[in-house]
Amino acid sequence: MEDNKKSQNQLNIELSEEMAEGVYSNLAIISHSPSEFVLDFIRIMPNVPKAKVKSRVILTPQHAKRLLQALAENVKKYEHQFGMIEEPEQPPFPPMSFNTPKAQA
Repeated sequence: MEDNKKSQNQLNIELSEEMAEGVYSNLAIISHSPSEFVLDFIRIMPNVPKAKVKSRVILTPQHAKRLLQALAENVKKYEHQFGMIEEPEQPPFPPMSFNTPKAQA
């Protein structure tokens, strides 16, 4: 009976090859309403004044809070293993230039 209960609590999660590659993001914008949180993950490129949302995740407020707690726990574990994550002082909005020369055609 215990084995049956254990198998009922398991969840098989599939990860396609395309999804396993992931999406790089260097900016996240979070907005919310009374019923949901919306996380937009964006990639800003050097010297390009336009950026696209690469992924959008919509969560219930309860799930957003659980994600916050899980992320905080994992950052703590990461820092315990690899050391403190440094947070350099940053302007309120990411710079549009990464100190690289402008591309020329």
